[in-house]
Amino acid sequence: MTNLYGFQTAGRIFAGRGCLSGAGDILAADGARTAAVVTDPGITQAGLLDRLKDTLEGAGIRCAVYPDVVPEPPLDSVERLASKMRSTRWDIIVGIGGGSSMDAAKLVSVLMTNDESLKDLLGIGRIGKPGIPTALVPTTAGTGSEVTPNAIVTIPDEQRKTGVVSPYLFARYAFLDPLLTLGLPPASTASTGLDAFIHSLESYIGKKANPISDALALSGMRLISGAIRKAWDDGSNEEAREHMLIGSALGGMALTSAGTAAVHALAYPIGGRYGIPHGVANAMLLIPVLERNLPFCSRRLSDVWGVMELESGGSEAPGPLSSYALERAEAVLAALKALVRDLQIPASLREFGAVESDLPGLAASASKVTRLLDNNPVELSLPDMETIYRRLL
Repeated sequence: MTNLYGFQTAGRIFAGRGCLSGAGDILAADGARTAAVVTDPGITQAGLLDRLKDTLEGAGIRCAVYPDVVPEPPLDSVERLASKMRSTRWDIIVGIGGGSSMDAAKLVSVLMTNDESLKDLLGIGRIGKPGIPTALVPTTAGTGSEVTPNAIVTIPDEQRKTGVVSPYLFARYAFLDPLLTLGLPPASTASTGLDAFIHSLESYIGKKANPISDALALSGMRLISGAIRKAWDDGSNEEAREHMLIGSALGGMALTSAGTAAVHALAYPIGGRYGIPHGVANAMLLIPVLERNLPFCSRRLSDVWGVMELESGGSEAPGPLSSYALERAEAVLAALKALVRDLQIPASLREFGAVESDLPGLAASASKVTRLLDNNPVELSLPDMETIYRRLL
């Protein structure tokens, strides 16, 4: 656990069933008269955009919709979007959708106030000036982007994903309305939900874990582990959807304070090379990475036994603490393995076209994600990473 830590998140967070209906009045009271809405075609088709437009226009806010965000947005697509939007003065940019739409909204907001290209902003702390204020509205329970200073883009030429990290990417407002997530398909529920759980898990077992991130991470894991099967089985379960959405936001807050680790580091290359959605990539790597980490984080992982409310692992009268912790940590690992299987996460990279000869390149690409690898409970060598990828062939 680190000795130095801190915490920051979105300026104001509104949550609860139907909270989006008050968004227009809240933004108008802050002086917003024009809003650019950044989203993807699926949000329009699902009718979710109408709810947002109703509240904005009902409060006298003139809005224009930019519905062209693609999943895992390539760097140049975000820059084209910013170019389209520069001809109008916007008081606020509203991102509605999954992580891709919210990340694109955050990046566009700073591209419109900074002279650098997006490529120049890749990395940590490279944004010089605040962007146009943003309001973020998640429609999945996954990335937690609405409460983080992170945004992820794909660089197709290099077949990799990378991030922009800056306090200037924090949203001014976040609206967590679980009614917007009703009916999310089972596959999306599984991939985004497991992604959110992994945010909390890696924040809890990582080297930068601290008392603030611990409280957020444990709460996030408790909510998600108790709701994800229910949400997957029944997309209309409002309580399960609410727990998933709040758990996702808590996971985003946890990673903002403590960061993720090797699961995410190894997920970026397979996402960039094979087009695997971010949540699916993380879920595929969860068990192989945890098995490598287990001897170095069993005490912390054993704590997850309680928040997942598992019935197996450890005895009523424990022996040595190390043995007791290992038993419960192994029970957590077994429960997560069953969860990934039951939620029908793909088991093999071969389904996406991977072959044995790809592994050295994947490991080399992952090794460059030092920001996350340095936070892992144990150092991973190139052979370690190749072995983990090989487990997925």
